[in-house]
Amino acid sequence: MNANKHTMRDKAEQFHQYHVKGKPLVLVNVWDAGSARTIQSTGAAAIATGSWSVAAAHGEQDGEALPFQLVLANLARITKSVDLPVTIDIEGGYGRSASEVKQNVSQIIDHGAVGINIEDQLPAGEGLYTVTEQCLRLSAAREAAEQADIPLFINARTDLFLQQAPEQHNEALLNEAIARSKAYAEAGASGLFVPGLQHPQWIQELCDQSPLPVNVMVTSPEPSPRQLAALGVARISYGPYPYLQVMEHLKALGQRIIMGS
Repeated sequence: MNANKHTMRDKAEQFHQYHVKGKPLVLVNVWDAGSARTIQSTGAAAIATGSWSVAAAHGEQDGEALPFQLVLANLARITKSVDLPVTIDIEGGYGRSASEVKQNVSQIIDHGAVGINIEDQLPAGEGLYTVTEQCLRLSAAREAAEQADIPLFINARTDLFLQQAPEQHNEALLNEAIARSKAYAEAGASGLFVPGLQHPQWIQELCDQSPLPVNVMVTSPEPSPRQLAALGVARISYGPYPYLQVMEHLKALGQRIIMGS
């Protein structure tokens, strides 16, 4: 095993260990090498990209509009710029078939990532893959990791809660998320990502019943990160929020400069 592969294995194993129920890994999502270096300087444990932010930083819309080669090039710059484990949001895997997902995940690993987010939302946001379809895709990602001899952290994202308005969330949706979590775990997933879920009781129920560590995205002041930890969450992320905050600051700065010149 070459030194680089050995280092990647160490980073991947370390990244797995950061996911502790009740003591969550906190990830401030980045979009390029510069933002990754900045977050590394804060004492972060790991680096995570957000697809929305990466796309916006390239002048594109989210939804796999950014060409995959640019995704890879951006990832390579990030992994070369930081010493921390890097996980990348690859949306739906840039391919509908399991074989496409496997090929793309292989390239992601080749470019230095030790973790991925991969979602079960169909391209263009038109519903979800069936459990069977998504399990085949997750298994393909795991096969790619095994062939590369890297214990890739596969964060299986389910868009069940994003596809419905918060006021329409119910026990049936929660039960479907639990069922998907169990199926995704058997298919080789390492974690379950549930963006859009905000109801504290359901977060706790999911954390209690999911065989996978649960990742929640912060979208509002409540529940707070401390509350999420108490509910059993193992990973907290911020999605597009850091990018949006930075761009608001840049806009305000620009306005002050232009108006004052």
